[in-house]
Amino acid sequence: MQLTEILSSEHRVIESVIAALDVAADRLEAGETLRPGFFHDAARFIRDFADGYHHAKEEGALFEALAGNGMPMDSGPVGMMLYEHEQARELTAGLGDAANRWAAGDARVAHTVVDYARAYAELLTQHIYKEDNILFPMAARVIPPQAQDRVLEEARRIEAEQAGRGSKDSYLDLARAMCDEMGVDPEAPPRRAVELPCHAR
Repeated sequence: MQLTEILSSEHRVIESVIAALDVAADRLEAGETLRPGFFHDAARFIRDFADGYHHAKEEGALFEALAGNGMPMDSGPVGMMLYEHEQARELTAGLGDAANRWAAGDARVAHTVVDYARAYAELLTQHIYKEDNILFPMAARVIPPQAQDRVLEEARRIEAEQAGRGSKDSYLDLARAMCDEMGVDPEAPPRRAVELPCHAR
């Protein structure tokens, strides 16, 4: 198995949480009562799994291997993915802060929770599409077959380092629980359409 296969399977988990986040944002905007900790759980999943487990492997293993085989880290596809990872971190921090304030009783911040949830979902939907359909096939061509095992081993080392945040299985369980809470089928295709700029198609 190649690292990109593992990363793609993790994308499906992240997409299921995005779907639950979208439903929660719709319900909150409509004035429905939601469990106050839902968005806090979403921010924790994003921070510790989507970024901690997933993006860490991309940056420390896959992107480094691409750089070692001639692809620049500060421009081109890898540079764009790194930039979007930073954007995602900023949105996650904003979502977590707004969710904490809303859970603490500040009803005025509900619209801010919705805005951050939708902005993150939009960014990651586009980001995942670009990785699955552009960057990962590119990696299969650029990284020599004999180097794939080393890339996978480095990813496993990085993942082991992340275990202090909680086991990977615990975040997969959290994703399923969030989907159940919002009535989302975690196996369903993403509900968000992907709109890429013409130059990226």
